[in-house]
Amino acid sequence: MPVEVVKPRRSSRSCSLGWLAINWIESLVVHGAGDVVGMPVELIDDQAAFLLDTYALAAPGEPDEGRRLVDEVLMLAPKGADKSGLAARMLMWEAIGPSRFDGWAKGGEVYRDPWGLGFEYEFQPGEPLGRPVDNPFIRCLATAADQSSNTYESILYNFRDGPLSEAMRRRDNAGITRIVLPEGGEIIPSTASGSSKDGGRETAANADETHLYVLPELKNMFRVVNRNLRKRAKFAEPLMIATSTYYDPADGSICQEQHELALKIRAGKVKNDRLLLHYRYGDIEPADLGDTPKLRAALAEAYGGAAKWMDLDALVTEVQDPRNPVEASYRYFLNSPSTASNAWLSPWEWARCGPIDDDLDTHRRIEPGDVIVLGFDGSRKRKRGITDSTALIGCRVSDGCLFEVKVWEQPPGHHPDGWEVDTTAVDAAVEQAFRTYNVVGFYADPALWETYVAKWEAKYGARLLVKSTQPHPIEWWMTGARAFKTVEALRKFQDAVLDGELCHDGSPILTQHVLNARRFASTKGVQIRKEHPDSANKIDAAVAATLAWQARLDAVAKGIGGKKRKRIAVRVR
Repeated sequence: MPVEVVKPRRSSRSCSLGWLAINWIESLVVHGAGDVVGMPVELIDDQAAFLLDTYALAAPGEPDEGRRLVDEVLMLAPKGADKSGLAARMLMWEAIGPSRFDGWAKGGEVYRDPWGLGFEYEFQPGEPLGRPVDNPFIRCLATAADQSSNTYESILYNFRDGPLSEAMRRRDNAGITRIVLPEGGEIIPSTASGSSKDGGRETAANADETHLYVLPELKNMFRVVNRNLRKRAKFAEPLMIATSTYYDPADGSICQEQHELALKIRAGKVKNDRLLLHYRYGDIEPADLGDTPKLRAALAEAYGGAAKWMDLDALVTEVQDPRNPVEASYRYFLNSPSTASNAWLSPWEWARCGPIDDDLDTHRRIEPGDVIVLGFDGSRKRKRGITDSTALIGCRVSDGCLFEVKVWEQPPGHHPDGWEVDTTAVDAAVEQAFRTYNVVGFYADPALWETYVAKWEAKYGARLLVKSTQPHPIEWWMTGARAFKTVEALRKFQDAVLDGELCHDGSPILTQHVLNARRFASTKGVQIRKEHPDSANKIDAAVAATLAWQARLDAVAKGIGGKKRKRIAVRVR
């Protein structure tokens, strides 16, 4: 099933305030917009699962027992899947619902809403009890000064015209600029210009459609509010709720940053795992978009339970309309990555060679002592703009599994100009790789790194079984007279991906660099480059992977590293 969930390892839906949240929402909240405005809410399975995972708690006996396990949550779902509606319900629950831990139930305890609305919930033995947040302050972010948040409008309807209006002390306490809550606290809509006000008071916030958070002022708004949430006292347990359709990888949006962080958490590369990702998408090849049954099935996958209120036939017509860009259809309706027309490789082509779902053992893990080859592409410094990355990529010879050894990138918070890679750290990483693995080949583009490549050749060249040339076993120039060899190496790498001949460890950085690469026709043949010379979307890890793959092919040709693994060809173009 095309569903990706990243959550803390300790998370358990049996130890969650989400069960109480589901019942509270379905009893007291109505739809606040659209054709179903005013009708009772019936949560679909994906929404219920999202609530259960959001409000999962540390279990009894743990040092932080009863504390919510996540501080930031992201739901990625297609257009029309009621993401804003779900965020609104969660914020109403955060505002006046029993959304914080208040001990463990012995069994038989009953929660009754304090406004006489008729909601009752009987707790089972061992279930977490709930209490309201003290003095809640909730912010609904909007992307433009003249735009009212869709989330806020739904909340406003509920406090004005829904069952929750009976809880309000005065009807005019719910207005277009703020909602004054019955037991103290408030909910406000907010724009970039107002996001820094009342800093540190927030107990919850919503950022809707974070794929639109591309401009500096919008990204700053999100970061300021997210930072403010951390200023509340620990027992307030502030929460950032983000919702979005899939992002354009070329935009560098907040949504993309969140998704990439989730992937790093899943790969065990980030210690702080207090982020939750729920991501549902439809899986279909571009060549099959004209196949109506296949497209309809993919749309049904993407929408899940939301498909029951969507007109899938109308969506099929929309996607198949030749006037609509394929990339936009993938993002908005299939909730999948878009692919530029000149992309070197598509996300689905690359994903097929990586770990399946959350199973990092799909391919045998890289172990110390494995016979490997290395590929290197480096940069040094750039006077203007973001410096290109420096990448060291490995490839196990026996099965062609690529893995990230280390990639050095300009830190996000660094001044745009003048960052320089730590060459000592790069040299140390190369030395560590040679100590850890049985390195039989190492191809490096020496541009800007001639001195270090010469040093590596002097130090390691004699032990390498695979050599670029006899005089220069590591030096592998990619430009000039050798451009023909570069074209051939790139073609072999692309063919290996399309035919399923290589695999990779799912490295988010390597993946992003591969997907950033754009094809262009040179006098020597098809090569790759960034989308434009000053682009912040780097491709250096993709180049290093190509060199590692070429070294692996040369090793296999010499009978080094064991048998070449057999895989079923999956060429799609």
